[in-house]
Formats: sequence, structure tokens, C-alpha cells
Amino acid sequence: MQHLVLFDIDGTILHSGGAGREAMEHALATIFGTAGDSAMRYDGKTDKQIVRESMRAAGFSDSDVDARMSDVIALYVASLPSRLSAPDRHVGMYPGVAELIDAVRNRADFALGLLTGNVADGARLKLAAVGLDFTQFRVNAFGSDHEARGELPAIAHARMLAMFGVALPGRDVVVIGDTPADISCGRTLGARAIAVATGWYSVDDLRSHNPYAVFADLSDTAAVLEAITG
Repeated sequence: MQHLVLFDIDGTILHSGGAGREAMEHALATIFGTAGDSAMRYDGKTDKQIVRESMRAAGFSDSDVDARMSDVIALYVASLPSRLSAPDRHVGMYPGVAELIDAVRNRADFALGLLTGNVADGARLKLAAVGLDFTQFRVNAFGSDHEARGELPAIAHARMLAMFGVALPGRDVVVIGDTPADISCGRTLGARAIAVATGWYSVDDLRSHNPYAVFADLSDTAAVLEAITG
């Protein structure tokens, strides 16, 4: 096992047509009485970070947020399925993603995983909505593991060691994502970031944050695999 390849979900693997945001705003409004600022950006943040930042801006203390966090997350997850499956909802994978995931999974020297701000149950639901088997992602770190995205690469790295008995050098951990947060989160570990401009940010926007490589999308499987192996 020579490389751990960690995929972000929203904006990288798939787009949910706003289902995730709708479910979160519904949960916030139900539990706190307000969904917060509708202009607030969710991309690059963990689900718990979204709750905290939204409600701080709405005037709630951290102690208020902590007391209600589990209720918000539970209602958010419960609200996701009906929104993901709504008949007018367009949920889908980005170009080349299915082929790239298959290519990574089928290589004996790669471990396939997720590094996402989604809580684990939310990640499972979103992947199912585009027909991806959650169990094929073997080494993962979720927003339910830690509120701070920067802590997630180390969690995935530790799980790699526990599962396979392999302590990879940081540079052999590769994070594939669509935001500056994906690029920066693994730097303390020495992980390499491959950025993809299928979310909010353009190729030039992402390149300015110095990823190891950047692509417009993930459709050139061979080129992305070459970037993964360095």
C-alpha cells in the first residue's frame, strides 16, 4: 500500500442540487428558530462548523450551539433523503469521477477513502443518491470525527495505520477536493492536494493556493493517476 487517496464529496464527487443546504437550513430553523444568513458559504466547511458559524452570526453563544448541535445534525440527516430524492432535484456525479474512483479502488497500491466535512451518515446518503457504494471507501475521515477540517487528514492517516499496518509518509496521502480548505487541510501532515474546479472555485482561484496539481474536472483518469503517484 503506497498511497492513500482521499476524496471530498460535495463539489468534487457530486452535486446535490442544493439538497444538503436545504436540509441544513431546515434543521437550523427548526432547532434554533432561524436558518441564519442565506448568503453564508457552506463549501469547504464541516457540517458542525456550518452550524456553529451560522448560529454565532445569528447571535447564539457557543454553549447554546454545543447544547443543540446533536439535535441539529440528527434532524439534518433525517431531512436529507426526501430532499435528495425530490423529483425536481438534479443530483449527479461530475465528469470522470466514477471512472477515477474505479481506477483507484482497483489498484493494489492505493487505499481509497473519503475526507469530507459531511457527517458520516450524510456522506452515506449523498453517495447512495448517485449510486456509489459507501463501503468501497475504506479509510475515511468525516465532519462527525472533528469539527475542524484541518484535523481530518491526521484522523484518516491514523485509520490507515490501524487498518493496514502501514504508516505512510505524509506526501503519499493525497487529498482530492474543490476548495482552498481541501488544499490547505493536509499541510500539517505533509499531504499533497489535487484540486478540481468543479465547485465554486475556478482553476486560477485554486492554483493561487498552491495545490500539487489542479484540473478543470476529473475526466482525464490517466493524468489524475499520474498526479496521485507524484
